[in-house]
Amino acid sequence: QVQLVESGGGLVVPGGSLRLSCAASGSIFTIYNMGWYRQAPGKQRELVARVTSSGSTNLADSVIGRFTISRDNAKNAVYLQMNSLKPEDTAVYYCYAAISTDIDYSLADYWGQGTQVTVSS
Repeated sequence: QVQLVESGGGLVVPGGSLRLSCAASGSIFTIYNMGWYRQAPGKQRELVARVTSSGSTNLADSVIGRFTISRDNAKNAVYLQMNSLKPEDTAVYYCYAAISTDIDYSLADYWGQGTQVTVSS
């Protein structure tokens, strides 16, 4: 069994910053890609950022230059540094990780519970 626990969401004024954290624990053999999705009310879930096990990153066009994704493989953790936040960044942010377990080595995507980010004055 694998769990992803997120932290760091909250309310911030436009132009402000937040840092989201997500740590994976449990029956982990290998973690491949890790990343963040978000879902705003009435919209589909969208990929925000992704980082591979070797550190290569992809960012959505809407966050390039403002958000940075990083990971700490020793801690099984992924982070999302969000700067210059805009009201349109308001959403529930979900972390995910592609993990093979040490139970049967099966590969699956695991998700955090979601953390609310609200950007408002």
